[in-house]
Amino acid sequence: MERGQERTSLRHRARYLFDRTLARSTGALLGWLALCCLALVVPVSTLLVWTDPGAPRSLSGRLAQVWRTSAETLRLGAVTGAPTRMLLSVLLGLIALLCVSTVVGVVTTGLGDRLTELRRGRSRVLEHDHDVVLGWTDQIFTLVSELIAGRAGSGRGARGRGGAGRHVITVLADLDPARMESALTAALGVTDGVRLVCRTGAPTDPDALALVTPGAARAVAVLPADDSDGDLTVVRTLLALRAVLGADDGRNGPRVVAAVHDGRYVPAARLAAGARGTVLETDRTSARLLVQAARRPGMPSALRDLLDFSGAEFHVADVPEAVGLSFEEVALRLETSCAVGILRPDGRPLLTPPPQSVLEPGDRLVTVAHDDRAVSLTDRWAGVDSTVLPTPPGPVQENPARLLLLGWNRRAPLIVDALRRTARSGSVLDVVTPADSAPTRQEIPSPQAAAESLAVVHHTRDLAAPEALHGVDLSAYDSVIALGTDEGNGPERPDERTLLALLTLRAWEERSGRLLPVVAEMRDHRSRTVAPLGPASDVVVRGELTALLMAQIVQNPELAAVFEEIFAMRGGALTLRTAGRYVLPGHEAAFAAVVAAALERGECAIGYRAHDPHALRPYDRVLLCPGKSERRVWSAADEVLVLTAGPGTADGGPQALPAPRPEHRATESAPHRTGTAEARSSGVE
Repeated sequence: MERGQERTSLRHRARYLFDRTLARSTGALLGWLALCCLALVVPVSTLLVWTDPGAPRSLSGRLAQVWRTSAETLRLGAVTGAPTRMLLSVLLGLIALLCVSTVVGVVTTGLGDRLTELRRGRSRVLEHDHDVVLGWTDQIFTLVSELIAGRAGSGRGARGRGGAGRHVITVLADLDPARMESALTAALGVTDGVRLVCRTGAPTDPDALALVTPGAARAVAVLPADDSDGDLTVVRTLLALRAVLGADDGRNGPRVVAAVHDGRYVPAARLAAGARGTVLETDRTSARLLVQAARRPGMPSALRDLLDFSGAEFHVADVPEAVGLSFEEVALRLETSCAVGILRPDGRPLLTPPPQSVLEPGDRLVTVAHDDRAVSLTDRWAGVDSTVLPTPPGPVQENPARLLLLGWNRRAPLIVDALRRTARSGSVLDVVTPADSAPTRQEIPSPQAAAESLAVVHHTRDLAAPEALHGVDLSAYDSVIALGTDEGNGPERPDERTLLALLTLRAWEERSGRLLPVVAEMRDHRSRTVAPLGPASDVVVRGELTALLMAQIVQNPELAAVFEEIFAMRGGALTLRTAGRYVLPGHEAAFAAVVAAALERGECAIGYRAHDPHALRPYDRVLLCPGKSERRVWSAADEVLVLTAGPGTADGGPQALPAPRPEHRATESAPHRTGTAEARSSGVE
C-alpha cells in the first residue's frame, strides 16, 4: 500500500475532527461541552433511577425520573409534561445559566483587574525616613545590600536616625514589582527588620515618583541605566524629582545621590540634583580602579573591605579633646582607629594634612574605624621606636613596563589615558580586540604622541576563539586587564568573552607555573564566583565601587566631600606600598611606627597586608585599623595600605606602571630588561 493511502485509525480521525471543531468558534466549544456533560450526567442519572427501590415501575415513569434528575443536576429545571413545557424549561435554565455566568465573569474580571493593578504596585507608599532607589541595574543588589547593612550597623552607634524602627527600602523602576521583589529577595536572602517595597513606573514621570513619597524619605539614590541614553535619563529623573519635591532652596528634603556613566553629564546632573545632591561618575571610577588593580594586585578587595559596611569604613567623628593638638599627636593617640584627615566647619575636607596641623574649634576628625562609636584618645602617644624607621627614600626610577589589554568598551579610553599620563618612559600597552569592537584612531594615541611615555599597539583577534592568545608570550607582561563588552555590543552576554579570556590565562599559569596579575571587569556580580582566577588575579564588577560609595554617602552624607576628594580630585589616592618604605624589614615594630613614618612622608596608614606565601590568595587579606600597639616582625614583602597626599604615587615618586616582581617570572627564562620596548618585543605579534 502506498504511503498516501495508509489507513488512519478511528481514534486519530475522531481527534482530528474534535480539534477542527474547537478551532471554529466559541459556539462549537459550548456544543462540545454540552455533549460531554450529557454523556456523563444522563448515564449516571439512569443508573441512579434503575437502582432506586422506590423508582416508578413503568418505563415512562422511570424516564421522567431520569429527566428530572438530569435537569436538576444541570440546573435546567425539572418541569414535566408536554414536550413544549420541557423545552421552555430548558430555555429558561439556559438563560439563567447565561445570566449567572455573565455576572460571575464580570465580577471575576473586575477583581482580577483590581488585583493586577494592586500587584503592579500603584498604591502610594505611606512611609517616613525610608530609602528610595530609582532605576534598575545590576548594581541595585550591591546598593540595597549595603543600605541594609548600613542601617543594621547603626544600632552599634548613633548613625541611623531610623535604626530603632523597621527599615523600609522602596524601589521604583519600569518593571513588574513581583519580578523586582523576587530578584532582590533571591539575591539578598532573608533580611530581618527590613521591608522591601517595589513600585512600577518610569522614574522620569513625576506622577510615578509621587508613589514612593520622596519628600518624606531619608535619601534618594538614582542609578544610571546601561543603555546609551542612561545618563540623559538620570538628568531627567533628577529634574522630575525636583518637580515632585517642590521649588525651594534645595536645602530641605532628602539627600539625593546619583551616578552617571559619562563625565560630560556630571555638571548637568549636579545642577538638576541641587544643593543636597551628590553625583558620581561611574566609568572614570571603574577605570581608575582597574588601573590601580593592574598596578597593585589586591586593591579591589582592599577597597571593597574599606567601603562596605561589613568591616572598617570611613567616619566623621567629633573629638573635643583633640582641639589644640597636632594631627600627628591625635593620630598616634587613637588605638583602634586611623585618622586620615580633618573636616573643617564649612564642610571642606583636609586629607593627609601636615603632621603639625593643629585642630581648631569646630573641626571634626575623618577616621577609618570598625564602627561609629565615639572616638576617645589614649592618655599618651603610642610608643615609636625610631631605630626601626628607615631614612626617607628618594625617588625610585622603575623600569618600563608592558601591559596587555584584552577587549574594548567605553571605559577603555579612560584606562589608556590614565596609563599614558603616569607611565614610565618606554612602557608598552598591547591592545587586543575583536574586529567588531576595535577602537578608533581618536581613542588610541598615535605612537608619536605617546613616544615619551606609553606606546600603544593595537592587534585584532577573536577573543572568543580558544587559540586567541596562542603565540602570545604572556611572560613578557607585567599585568593583564580584561574588559567585557558594553550592554548590547556583542552577540553573547557581556561576561562570557571575559570568562573565556580568564580561562585561557589561568591555563597558561598552571602550565608555566608563574603568577600573572590579571584584573577582569565583569558586569554581573555573580560572575565573580565562577571566574577562574589565579592567586594574583581579581575581578572588578562594573559600577560596584560607585554603588558602595552611594550607600556610604546615603548613610553618612558628610562623607560626600571626603569621597569627592579621594576618588575624583586625587585619582588613585588609596594605594598599597611596600612595608620597607616605613619600617626596616626583619625588625619587630608596632603599627604605630608605620603610622608615624607614613605621616612623615605626607601619608596616612590605614592597614597592612602580611605576606603569606602559603595562602591560596595572598592578595585578598588586608587588615584594616590594627591596634597601634600591635607588634609584629615586618618583612620586605609586606604591604601597607595608605592614603596619599596627591594622585596615587609609587614608592618615592609618581605612581608608575607595575614593575616586574621576581615571583611573577623565573629568572632563567625572563627577557632581559634594557629599558626599551624593542628589548621586549616578544609580546603580541
